[in-house]
Amino acid sequence: MKTKVYFFILMIMGSLLSSCEKIDIDFENEYEKSYKNWIDFKETSGNSYKYMVTGSSWTGISWETVITVSNGIITQRDFKYTSIAGLDGNIPEEELEWTEYGSDINSHRYTSAYEALTLDVIYSKARQEWLLKRENVQTYFETKNNGLISCCGYVENGCMDDCFIGINIAYIEQLP
Repeated sequence: MKTKVYFFILMIMGSLLSSCEKIDIDFENEYEKSYKNWIDFKETSGNSYKYMVTGSSWTGISWETVITVSNGIITQRDFKYTSIAGLDGNIPEEELEWTEYGSDINSHRYTSAYEALTLDVIYSKARQEWLLKRENVQTYFETKNNGLISCCGYVENGCMDDCFIGINIAYIEQLP
């Protein structure tokens, strides 16, 4: 009886292991090195940091979003346009720059602001989405933030305007 139970458990474990697919990504070695740097930074910073995501459009508009994380919890999201050349003049003044705290984080929808995510989620999205090997795209991965992600994403070949899918991080700083 015990032999049958062990055999059954072994069969289940074998099928689970064989069903796990290895994700095939671009920049795998660079990603793994950066991920190790992230784990080290997370430990030394007490998982308390802020980072700035930048964005721009071919029309001349640019913006920045600063996400603050304290002990692994997002506590603040700041947004502002840094260039409004070409921006529709109908946007209210209070939408040009704002700050969200606590339960209001991610409450400004339909803006250019980057969604408030922890770097754990950013690294997961990098591996699960942005760096996946696929045809007809140009993939990017840079680590100019002391070995942490600074640019990660892709652009479909032939796309003309505002085609980057991913993230551009200008800086990552440990909180004091």
